[in-house]
Amino acid sequence: MATIMPIFESYPSTDDFDMLVVMGGPMGAYDEIGHPWLASEKRFIAEAIDAGRRVFGVCLGSQLVAEALGGKAHPHTLREVGWIPVRLTPTGRYSRALAVLPDEFVVGEWHGDTFDLPEGVKTAASSDACKNQAFECRDSRVVGVQFHLEWTPEMLVELVERHGDWLSPEVGADPNVVTASELLAPLPELARGHELLFALLDRLEAIA
Repeated sequence: MATIMPIFESYPSTDDFDMLVVMGGPMGAYDEIGHPWLASEKRFIAEAIDAGRRVFGVCLGSQLVAEALGGKAHPHTLREVGWIPVRLTPTGRYSRALAVLPDEFVVGEWHGDTFDLPEGVKTAASSDACKNQAFECRDSRVVGVQFHLEWTPEMLVELVERHGDWLSPEVGADPNVVTASELLAPLPELARGHELLFALLDRLEAIA
């Protein structure tokens, strides 16, 4: 899974796109000293939101979107790595976008950070270990998800190769962190995740 770093001297005009998708990365959304481009990226996300564009954030992307809205990302007390059940809240079930997801479903997780939402933005999905797994606002035009629906087998192999120290050394050692073999096992969640992701993106695209 290659990490793509922003190299723009300037960002595109918000008139040039309909939807902004903000993906993940190994850094923290709050680490502007180590990664100065985070500050300009959050400003650009805020501009896109204010311009009425659809914005979809994944993992680090969801934390950046939350901060662009006025929330706060920070280290979590627990890590989640592996296949984790998440549940929609009433906000998620009545969301114009997130209601395409089941009430409960299993997703890929790989994070040690979380975020606090700004006033007026409600949690749309939660897991046992992490309250804010998803949120939406601006009449469902802005959506963030802490989890991964986009993973492929190749991505998982690269995650293990690059960041295997995050994984549990043995089965059951940590209920929220799997072993490498558990992460790489061929699971229906990969194909199901893609189905849910495409349904969610289609719904976002259709929101006027």
